[in-house]
Amino acid sequence: MDVSGGSGQPRSGDDRPAKDAAGPTAPATGPTDHRGPGPRGNTSEEDSAPAPRADANPTEDGPEGTPTGPEQPTTEGPAATPSGTERPAAHAPAEPHRHAPTSTPGQHHSFAHSGIAKGRPPGPRPKEPGPGGGILMGRPFGVPVYVAPSWFLVAALITWVFGGQLDRVLPELGAARYLVSLFFAVAFYASVLVHELAHTVAAIRFKLPVRRIQLQFFGGVSEIEKEAETPGREFVLAFVGPLLSLVLAGLFYLAMKPVEPGTVPGVLLAGLMISNLIVAIFNFLPGLPLDGGRMLRAVVWKITGKPMSGTIAAAWVGRALAVSVLIGLPLLNSSGVLGDGGEDVGGMDTVTDALLAAILAAIIWTGAGNSLRMARLREHLPELRARTLTRRAVPVENDTPLSEALRRANAAGARALVVVDADGTPMSLVREAAIVGVPEHRRPWVAVSGLAQELTDGMRVSAELAGEDLLDVLRATPATEYLVVEETGEIYGVLSAADVERAFVRAMARPAS
Repeated sequence: MDVSGGSGQPRSGDDRPAKDAAGPTAPATGPTDHRGPGPRGNTSEEDSAPAPRADANPTEDGPEGTPTGPEQPTTEGPAATPSGTERPAAHAPAEPHRHAPTSTPGQHHSFAHSGIAKGRPPGPRPKEPGPGGGILMGRPFGVPVYVAPSWFLVAALITWVFGGQLDRVLPELGAARYLVSLFFAVAFYASVLVHELAHTVAAIRFKLPVRRIQLQFFGGVSEIEKEAETPGREFVLAFVGPLLSLVLAGLFYLAMKPVEPGTVPGVLLAGLMISNLIVAIFNFLPGLPLDGGRMLRAVVWKITGKPMSGTIAAAWVGRALAVSVLIGLPLLNSSGVLGDGGEDVGGMDTVTDALLAAILAAIIWTGAGNSLRMARLREHLPELRARTLTRRAVPVENDTPLSEALRRANAAGARALVVVDADGTPMSLVREAAIVGVPEHRRPWVAVSGLAQELTDGMRVSAELAGEDLLDVLRATPATEYLVVEETGEIYGVLSAADVERAFVRAMARPAS
């Protein structure tokens, strides 16, 4: 591999040395004050600026004057946003379809949550959710299905509420009514899983990766990590979830026909029919993060040709919907439109209705906001370019004292160190956090090899990567620094994961065009 660029030193952006070299204590840590090295052959006053002191706080300097942040970005970004009445996704920046964002990439929620959230933060994350993802129940279509701890809370709540209903309809059941109620809770969430599997199958059909399905407090969420490429696919992806809920409601209705009313099977089938009908209707409401909001977004996207216009329209409709739920749901329940208008004992029904309305409204409002943020991120995502964010680097050999390596970096106006072998082949990267941790008086006796992280194939990043492709590569191999190389294999510089994360956050903060 040719890393010398003809002069025995790797080229990374600008090869011209700094005009004013700092003393030997100046470190090669901390990002430059500009976006990154420019194309080779182009020099600038910024490219030759001396490096900051090695003992400086690494959080005080960063690209474009921003702080460098933690040694390594968080593993989970903006949650994806949900698309149903469940909670908004993550992940985002899959709108983090973490249910929310976090993402982006996307998520679908149901209960009434079945939306797509996309766009995850640039920080690396594990391919598989950790223990916090809940209990793994299976892998239909190769996608892991998790039950979140919050599901047990809502299952207990459904068991208690439905058990009270059964006591009025089938008083002869006695305490056994709670076993029947628990069966109903499990069957209802099995219906929610079918809703989410509809989103998942459609995503797989469109070659969109699905990270996982999670059943949680207000339903379920499918974490889809890419956004649909066309408004037509976006519409289909959102539509299939509530469509399946409608189909299930119809099947339960047909199953009720031969069953005698007032029996346990009859009550269970009626409850499942009504609950699936509610899920379908709720998800069809045209506001983000519900499936109907995704469908509205697709329609506006198709008409205007701008996905951002569709997101803005559907998100504001979602916020209006949140306000309507907050005010309208308690009024409808108290008027008897949604129930039998029975006696409100001690005002508890009123309090319960208001609390439920507030939770649903908060979920919808937050999901709509997450959708807007993730859309803004996706619009600016192409601005994240490896070539722009890369720090200039100098090569040093294994036994080079840290003080000497820092002196060379400062003289070259570089901000990173690459450990090479006798042939100039890069072997490892000196970690910024490790440099800061070495006291200045010890640096002449500390070799750079003791502070370096060995290079793996995943830590070699092409200088041409940008946007989501760049983030995908960084997520695949979590690290604090990456070696950026040209197509020829020549060293271009070092990319800090913290720099990428800060650029990611700045992109989210900028207004949409």
